[in-house]
Amino acid sequence: MTPSPPLKLGVRNNWAQFSLLVLINAFVGGMVGIERSILPSLAEIEFGLAERTAILSFIAVFGVTKALSNYVAGRLGDRWGRKPVLIAGWIIAAPVPFLLMWAPSWSWVIVANLFLGVSQGLTWSTAVIMKIDLAGPKNRGLAMGLNEFAGYFAVAMAAWATGYIAVHYGLRPEPFYLGVVFVVMGLLLSVGLVRETRGHADHESASQATGPDTPPGQFEIFRRTTWGDRNLSSVTQAGLINNLNDGLAWGLFPLIFMAAGLGLSKIGILAAVYPAVWGVSQLVTGSLSDRVGRKWLIAAGMWVQAIGILLTAVSGTFAAFATAAVLLGLGTAMVYPTLLAAIGDVAQPSWRGSAVGVYRLWRDLGYAFGAIIAGLVADRLGLSAAAVVVAGLTFASGLWVAVRMSETLHRERPPG
Repeated sequence: MTPSPPLKLGVRNNWAQFSLLVLINAFVGGMVGIERSILPSLAEIEFGLAERTAILSFIAVFGVTKALSNYVAGRLGDRWGRKPVLIAGWIIAAPVPFLLMWAPSWSWVIVANLFLGVSQGLTWSTAVIMKIDLAGPKNRGLAMGLNEFAGYFAVAMAAWATGYIAVHYGLRPEPFYLGVVFVVMGLLLSVGLVRETRGHADHESASQATGPDTPPGQFEIFRRTTWGDRNLSSVTQAGLINNLNDGLAWGLFPLIFMAAGLGLSKIGILAAVYPAVWGVSQLVTGSLSDRVGRKWLIAAGMWVQAIGILLTAVSGTFAAFATAAVLLGLGTAMVYPTLLAAIGDVAQPSWRGSAVGVYRLWRDLGYAFGAIIAGLVADRLGLSAAAVVVAGLTFASGLWVAVRMSETLHRERPPG
């Protein structure tokens, strides 16, 4: 029997598997994108929901279930391997497009988002962990930039496509046919072509100068990532606020655009601009963080997001909304892959998956917090007031990073 070739770390050394995982994550992102431009309109037009809190309930359910699934994905991936968790996530995604197509009441949409949240937690978290495994310590920012580019550019394209289809064929069922395609392709590729990557994490751990590390217990990992470690906890709070912003953009921005008199076609374009800029810019920002560091890219990114959200709150034209969407996308791109790379900098390989799971638990609870905060403020003070409140929280989050976090990127010193 021919011995297996030795494992090598690095994006270039593992380009085939890495590229496959990038493609799979595009299908994962597409599953979120099918809801992005039309679900708030569906709530008002087909189900007659008027209260913003009720409309945003689907985002709250999505956020909580995705957050919990992120945590489970990290633990299961460390214990049983990455590939089985990825496949399970796709199987759970299968009912989502059919529930959205045939939902006779809003409660069915809520159930669909429960399945979607669990699926996203398992598939996206696992794709992140597998790319970190393959990339090794030198290219984490690049790896996360490529991963998040694929996911969020697919969100943008699916949001635009479903908006276009809805204009020409109606809100249901045609826009959700895309979801069926995404599930089939993602599942087939995951079962047939993906290879397990946990061995790469073990290889990295064994090759470190200090030797293999003994992972701390789950509570200790949770404590460090949530509040105990200055860097990990700074990253975690920034991730939570970032996804609070994303929940606002997903659930309330289409209503702000509708209130300004924009039609479904322009709303679909705006719903695509923000994740498109976010996705494409990560091709630059992820790699940039490998050169300039993590801390100030994160802090500045939060402040750019705050400006974009504030501009949305005070604007009333398509051009101004589009400018705000570009700023929000650019700021998010500065933050998103950099946060994941910082987790990889601090957490050791043997417990990295669990740390990513805890981070993504809190990060995606931001969807729920955003839905609750924005919904309550919007129902009492108006849509623009909700955006202003979130802009303030985002600015404060960047300030937290600037004051509390230290640089996590450790550059290798040249010899001599």
